[in-house]
Amino acid sequence: MNQNINRFFAIAMAGTLIFTGSSLTGLTAQAKENHKVQTVAGAGALFTEAIKDKPAEQKEEASVSENDVEVTKEAPATIYGYTNLGIANVEETLNVRETPSADSSMVGKMPKNAAGEILETLDGWYKIQSGDVTGYVSADYLITGEEAAARAEEVKQTIATVKTPTLHVREEPNTECSILALMPQGEELNVLEDLSGWVKVDLDNTNGFISKDYVDISVQLPKAMTMTEVRYGNGVSDVRVNLISYATQFVGNPYVWGGTSLTNGADCSGFTLSIFAKYGVYLPHSSKAQANCGTRISASEAKPGDLFFYGSGSSISHVAIYIGNGQIVHASSKKTGIKISNAFYRSPICVTRVLGD
Repeated sequence: MNQNINRFFAIAMAGTLIFTGSSLTGLTAQAKENHKVQTVAGAGALFTEAIKDKPAEQKEEASVSENDVEVTKEAPATIYGYTNLGIANVEETLNVRETPSADSSMVGKMPKNAAGEILETLDGWYKIQSGDVTGYVSADYLITGEEAAARAEEVKQTIATVKTPTLHVREEPNTECSILALMPQGEELNVLEDLSGWVKVDLDNTNGFISKDYVDISVQLPKAMTMTEVRYGNGVSDVRVNLISYATQFVGNPYVWGGTSLTNGADCSGFTLSIFAKYGVYLPHSSKAQANCGTRISASEAKPGDLFFYGSGSSISHVAIYIGNGQIVHASSKKTGIKISNAFYRSPICVTRVLGD
């Protein structure tokens, strides 16, 4: 052992730091065993000086000894963007409240398997942030930890977010075919299949194709939906206000082809049929047939309770209820169920009025 190392051990011993063994290997073992090093003033400098002239293998060993005792801080693990994940464990929807009380007003709804970031834990409640909704949910209906992580793998969705002002959704994966719909910037579409340069997407329970050049693809978990405050203009009747209030309470419930149940599942025309039946307006169970009911109006004239129709070209295949403020409520697809959307998320073919003023 050379003179410098002797000096190192002498100072270390004087400082009451006791090493077992007389080699750098012993130092390494001791550091690993204790998972800490008590530092003696000046010992670090002498240690560096002591290894200057050591053979390469011993320098490497000494260097490892220093690194072994470093403490590194790792970023918290995330699950699809959530650091403290909670998932709604319900059959239909979980109410999000303004305050941690069952008597508090609702600020949103978490559909079955919707995810949220847990911000705070209270007595029997979680404060969560999910999508554009922040509020409180009952802890009885939110799963967390490993159970939530496992559920996330089951319900994750591949989403295409439009990044161009207007996106063409086409009938086939090419630019020569018909355009099914025009999507505005920011609209999200569920990806069904990733193709070469194109993705197949779910368009109100039908298939469409969009170019990958104009969307951002990401894996996401379902999010909460806002209970949008509807602002009504002058001349809107009480029946229209009541109809919209009634229709929006079923947001988050399932889509079922051919169904008319507002709780167990309805398709687009089954949803409108059942909503309007409560107010004495009886519609056929077909979006094409419903478009022939009532009076045609322009979209700019629409009031809450009017019907918006969508499809490809002039062929109608989807219907929704206008709720005011540029939004609709509709039974969209199996993946999303009954939801609120922008009324112009795709170009409406026509708008009709079946409610009298």
